[in-house]
Amino acid sequence: MTQHPQQSIPIDLDVRPVSGRIGAEVRGVRLDGDLPAATFEAIRAALLRHKVLFFREQGHLDDAMQEAFGSLFGPPVPHPTVPVRAGTQYLLELDSQHGGGRANSWHTDVTFDLAYPQVSVLRAVAVPAYGGDTVWANTAAAYEELPQPLRKLADKLWALHTNDYDYAGSRVLPHAPDAQHYRDVFTRTVYETEHPVVRVHPETGERTLVLGHFVKRLLGYSATDSAHLISVLQSHVHRLENTVRWRWQTGDVAIWDNRATQHYAINDYGDTRRIVRRVTIAGDVPVSVDGERSRAIKPVRDGSSHAPPAETRKAA
Repeated sequence: MTQHPQQSIPIDLDVRPVSGRIGAEVRGVRLDGDLPAATFEAIRAALLRHKVLFFREQGHLDDAMQEAFGSLFGPPVPHPTVPVRAGTQYLLELDSQHGGGRANSWHTDVTFDLAYPQVSVLRAVAVPAYGGDTVWANTAAAYEELPQPLRKLADKLWALHTNDYDYAGSRVLPHAPDAQHYRDVFTRTVYETEHPVVRVHPETGERTLVLGHFVKRLLGYSATDSAHLISVLQSHVHRLENTVRWRWQTGDVAIWDNRATQHYAINDYGDTRRIVRRVTIAGDVPVSVDGERSRAIKPVRDGSSHAPPAETRKAA
């Protein structure tokens, strides 16, 4: 069972766990960019503890207010390849009637980038009458429950993450007329990054698994062995005991620690329209259990890789 970091949460913040290992609903808070410092710090502490937080009845939020609220966690960042929603600086719209709106496979946001986002803030704009839930998984709990020999192996593994992966195999895209167009946009710049399979969370010190559908292969393993090992590790991530499922209502907001979770948007609502909008917050370069930093392989600029020399890869 995950040992949560000890955090001081004011008693006036109404935090109600939704499941045993991950997820809590926060009641009585009206989100905006001008939250009192004590309220925000309580939210951040609750996020580190529960990994994902849910807020109902936040219909007052518009795009600008969502961006302003997200910026309390740190600098917002746009998606590396997909254009932001018109009239916004950072906001990504996921519309089920367009190619990229149905991310129905397990993933952590943007792990193909070197310093992938630390936090994601998702707002429900339009939801189907039924279906369209999202499920999150606790990757710290998944790591902790690994048998010790498998945990020791995972500590040494590194994986190549890329945005140019097998979309059909992962079932990320629907059979929509613009699906190929979205894929072309998504991969207009190909990213490849080598991350440790186990990273040390920079705030809690927990060890978390860095996997999901952006993983192409494990370094040093054949394609067959790589696929088997990834499957074994990933099966621990999405065990039901490690997950929480949220039934969306219009105006809901979900915030998750992208360094300690994976999520899956369930594509079970047919042709009904589902629109959610996401703001992501700049992250940090993952560090392995032995202090080695992740390495950017692509894109290559000015004739050289982003990967730092070997002697600079250890964390300070």
